[in-house]
Amino acid sequence: MKKIIIILSIVVGLSLTLGGCSDYLDSDYLFDERRSIEDVFQNRDYANQWLADAYYFMSIGQIQDVSSKKSVPYNFADDMYFGDESEGYARWKSGQYNENGSRGETEPIWKNAYRGIRQASIFMQNIDKSKVFNVSEIRDLKGQAYFLRAYFYWYMLRLFGPIPIIEDGTVDYMQSYDEIAQARNTYDECVDFIVGDLIKAAELLPADIRPVQDIARPNRGAALALRAKVLLFAASPLYNGKTPVEIASVLVNKDGTRLLPEAYDESKWAKAAAAALDVMNMGIYSLHYVKVKNEGDIAYPKTLPPFDDNDFVNGSWPNGYNDIDPFESYRSLFNGDTPANELMQTELIFTRGQNGSGEDVATMVLHQLPRQHGKGYNSHGMTLKQCDAYYMADGTDCPGMNSMYAAIPGYTGRYNTNPRETGFVTASELANYPELGEKGVGVSKQFARREPRFYASVAYNGSTWNFLNYNQATDEKPNLPIFYYRGGDNGYTNATYWLRTGIGIKKYVSPQDISNTLVTSYDKSRFTKKVDPAIRYAEILLIYAEAVNELNGQYTIPTWNGNGEHTIKRTPDELKRAIRPIRMRAGVPDYSQDVYGNSDLFRIKLKRERQIELFAEGHRYFDLRRWCDAPFEEAAQVYGYNAYATQDLAVEFHIPTLVPSLPSIFATRMWLLPINHKELRNNPKLVQNPGWTTPE
Repeated sequence: MKKIIIILSIVVGLSLTLGGCSDYLDSDYLFDERRSIEDVFQNRDYANQWLADAYYFMSIGQIQDVSSKKSVPYNFADDMYFGDESEGYARWKSGQYNENGSRGETEPIWKNAYRGIRQASIFMQNIDKSKVFNVSEIRDLKGQAYFLRAYFYWYMLRLFGPIPIIEDGTVDYMQSYDEIAQARNTYDECVDFIVGDLIKAAELLPADIRPVQDIARPNRGAALALRAKVLLFAASPLYNGKTPVEIASVLVNKDGTRLLPEAYDESKWAKAAAAALDVMNMGIYSLHYVKVKNEGDIAYPKTLPPFDDNDFVNGSWPNGYNDIDPFESYRSLFNGDTPANELMQTELIFTRGQNGSGEDVATMVLHQLPRQHGKGYNSHGMTLKQCDAYYMADGTDCPGMNSMYAAIPGYTGRYNTNPRETGFVTASELANYPELGEKGVGVSKQFARREPRFYASVAYNGSTWNFLNYNQATDEKPNLPIFYYRGGDNGYTNATYWLRTGIGIKKYVSPQDISNTLVTSYDKSRFTKKVDPAIRYAEILLIYAEAVNELNGQYTIPTWNGNGEHTIKRTPDELKRAIRPIRMRAGVPDYSQDVYGNSDLFRIKLKRERQIELFAEGHRYFDLRRWCDAPFEEAAQVYGYNAYATQDLAVEFHIPTLVPSLPSIFATRMWLLPINHKELRNNPKLVQNPGWTTPE
């Protein structure tokens, strides 16, 4: 029997024992037929399978971008929660996941990321020798491998901080552990390596949009967009000389090497801005929008007249919003109503497709659907902080925004002291509140006259769920207002499935979606097909705006390919270039001039814009950490509405109420995930993350 002489990934990645190495060197482990490594890359099927296996590691071991709670639940920060596994949520929010991997939180990520790195590295080292692919095919395939290796490293860098970078992605297991053990690289070294791989990927990958059958494969835009994300993190306070001392003083290798930068470097913001500009200047991507609808129904309503701001209202897209439907433009980005291949022609730069995992976007929707009528799990909910973040239709703050935090130092300028709206919409008033739909009677006026993204994202008390794929034969009904009062079908019960804050989530939910989990667990057969928005153009615009805002000087930065240069400087026009399209598509007015003229004010607005625009897309958890806002925001107590109130106590239901069952704490250990003890034992040069233990 032939053997494949393959140099496998670093021991810290695979967590092998010496006794187990030979098993992984046997060709039985890799292929049904026996082939040498040379033979593999002279066969189209085997070579393609090798690369497909690298993609496979992106869908297992909790390596996902947007996922439900049973993967590492970083989609749940201070904006959303899950209530059906209260013990699991409490463990996550209290930092009680542990370094021994009792639930497998971190071990699969580390292990499978390095397996993916190995798989991609061996591919890129051998594909050039292939004689069964033409030059164009080899360039594309090799570019994909570079992207994948960068993605695996990037995924680990966000969760664990600095990690060991294996220069060629491989280690010879015939060496001793002492010879192959490797310390963590510094954060800047990790960034340089990842960015280098992404530049190589961009050089090799086609600029054109992929055909529908290949939408989960990256193109040049995906490589450049991921590069912008990586550089944004590198410029952010946590990783750019403003690290809290309890982190910086501990993240030091055993030889004394400091893993995070000691000094602040403003030019890193300029590099992030230039990287975003590289994507913007491709001329390929734009914000997805839906044209104005003059007719409609309860599920797909006609477009409401836009707010008259004497600016956006006077222009047609892309210079105004008088001919687009902001609500449907935002909603259809996520809920599957617009096919992914169409979104790839505009805003969706990279997607993992349907994620290949049981904890995909559709599973999130399953847990967002009401228990009764929608027959979901009614357990993924929204915090009042997130609900309050959405603007009013005229761009002002909602009355009482974050009023529950008004007494906390540091929230100055981020709360509204006006009293919250009172009263409920009556039948005679309904025509005055068309945004609530034709079944808005009984809805609190706190939920009226909000911006369009609110109605596409928030399942407020009394919002209408459509369930258009209902089955009349089983007594299902469409277009039902769902209330969360105690004693109602979807309100508080002694069971698991109720919303602790009285606020649900509509993002990713199509009017078509309905389930049948009351009979069949995890039934998603009547859902629209959904893909995760791993990277989209709106995020690139927000990266550019954030990075430019942090500049005091002017910088000249080469373009990604060295064929030109960018002049990067903070000006109101450059900030508007990125922010105005997002506000316009959202149907809300532009910021005032004083915001554009003040970097501190703009920073507050930018953070809020990311909180709204990128809600439930896996960003908030990381944003709060890289901004060093997590100790404040994540530790703030969770508020919602009073889910214990019955419909007879409707006024009391809508009073902001502390939710003690949703814990809030932030400790040192919660900045980064722990490295599993197996990895630390196998690699004596590794150091543990701050706040976590090391094996005895």
